[in-house]
Amino acid sequence: MTKVYAHRGYSGRYPENTMLAFREAAKTGCDGIELDVQLTKDDQLVVIHDESIDRTTDGTGFVRDYTLAELRKFNAAARWDGKFGFEPIPTFEEYCRWAAGEKLTTNVEIKTGVYYYENIEEKTLEMIRAFGLTDRILFSSFNHSSIAILRKLAPEIPCGALVEHEGLGNPGFYCEKHDFQCFHPGWACLPKEDVDSCKAHGIALNVWTVNDMDILERLTDWGVDGVITNFPKVCLAYVRSRG
Repeated sequence: MTKVYAHRGYSGRYPENTMLAFREAAKTGCDGIELDVQLTKDDQLVVIHDESIDRTTDGTGFVRDYTLAELRKFNAAARWDGKFGFEPIPTFEEYCRWAAGEKLTTNVEIKTGVYYYENIEEKTLEMIRAFGLTDRILFSSFNHSSIAILRKLAPEIPCGALVEHEGLGNPGFYCEKHDFQCFHPGWACLPKEDVDSCKAHGIALNVWTVNDMDILERLTDWGVDGVITNFPKVCLAYVRSRG
């Protein structure tokens, strides 16, 4: 049965990449959570998608230019018109401590596709191991050199090659050749032949960001391994009705 991953937590109804969104996602019974990891000015791991804080908080500037203490003063729920009060940008340690008590798989996206954070792969892996989460982690990145590094550092943890909207032809062969266990395309750039390519090479296929029922129906018909969605409750109900 197709697995359902909550994209940045339950981001369709709660502020993305906050502990609130992660807790609410867990309540839906989804299979996993997808989140994004970056480094602060003082080399602390934080969970936030954009390289800047402008879109999701009441602050401006780049994540890398703030210390953790400074970043924690900004409200990651600010764009929700006061509906959720104050939600700080979570540390990855805070997330891991919570996730250690859950049964969810966590898809950790390493955010090195725009700005390359020094040693972020090692730091992220160290935190995961500290909380005993290695058997419930999936790494992914648009920067495939980051996941190649992680394959060497932690061969027991599967990795997924994220691709942008233009996609990638013959992804099954590509992933098998580079020892990537998963392929993570956007739904809009995924033809049936790429699904067949992944199946032929034994590569798991997790598709983002699936918020449309017609798209979800098509992907489940094709037998993709997972969907990453802002609305895990709705997707899960549909997948279970098919299963």
